Amino acid sequence: MKIFRLDDLDDERAANQGAYLRFLRERHMSAGLYALSPGDSDTQRPHAQDEIYLVVSGRAYLTVGEETATVARGTVVHVPAGVPHRFHHITEELRVLVVFSPPES
Repeated sequence: MKIFRLDDLDDERAANQGAYLRFLRERHMSAGLYALSPGDSDTQRPHAQDEIYLVVSGRAYLTVGEETATVARGTVVHVPAGVPHRFHHITEELRVLVVFSPPES
């Protein structure tokens, strides 16, 4: 068993001065914490893996392909592999738990 605390992960992510911290990589999946502030640009590109996003805190819009939705604490989104997507119009500090399957490289 591995246990992670979001506050500790966010502190580690911030200490490394990055928006993303991968904290788990296993044979069939990986997980990370993604953080964006109001005014930040989400520059990610489509991934080769399916993704699940769980919004831990914050508020923003998420565009996946041609669809756009408001996301906030408690929102869960599936993003299929290869589909362009990005967070934008971030109005509150955004923290998102990301799960990739298969694991990201």
